[in-house]
Amino acid sequence: MTPRSGGTGSAPPDDVEAFAPFHPRRGRTVAYAFAAATLVVFGVIAVVLPGPEQGGTWRAGDRVFFAAVGVAIAVLLWRFASIRALPTRESLTVRNLFTTRVISWRSVVDVRFGGGDPWVTIELDDTDTIAVMAIQKADAEVARSEASRLAALVQALGPSATSPDVTPG
Repeated sequence: MTPRSGGTGSAPPDDVEAFAPFHPRRGRTVAYAFAAATLVVFGVIAVVLPGPEQGGTWRAGDRVFFAAVGVAIAVLLWRFASIRALPTRESLTVRNLFTTRVISWRSVVDVRFGGGDPWVTIELDDTDTIAVMAIQKADAEVARSEASRLAALVQALGPSATSPDVTPG
């Protein structure tokens, strides 16, 4: 998917749907479900471990450790579920698993969604490549539609777009 093929640009989109946030569907649901299950499982383990008073060797610190591991895993899964990309007229804010980056539309050169990559990647004018984890192949047809919407935004608002302040002469 290469939005630069025409080179003429187009009018900036006015549609509210064009600027709707991008977020994964399937991965988000799975992450929330596993986060809840992790909290329950590790919480139960922390409570039922036999302590010295029951003839076991587990101490209070061990129970706290199990509970903390469960919370840490749940936080990581929550972060995965909160992956998104928020488009505005000026920029795209990409929130991936560990980083958040604001990217000007004018610096986006290409949108790619193919090959072996599990999500969309955007190429910037400084040759940097950024993963947009919010659009994932696991979402199948929805992901293809979202990748096309992102490419349309890049084409309309990116470096080859006609400035709305400039009248054609």
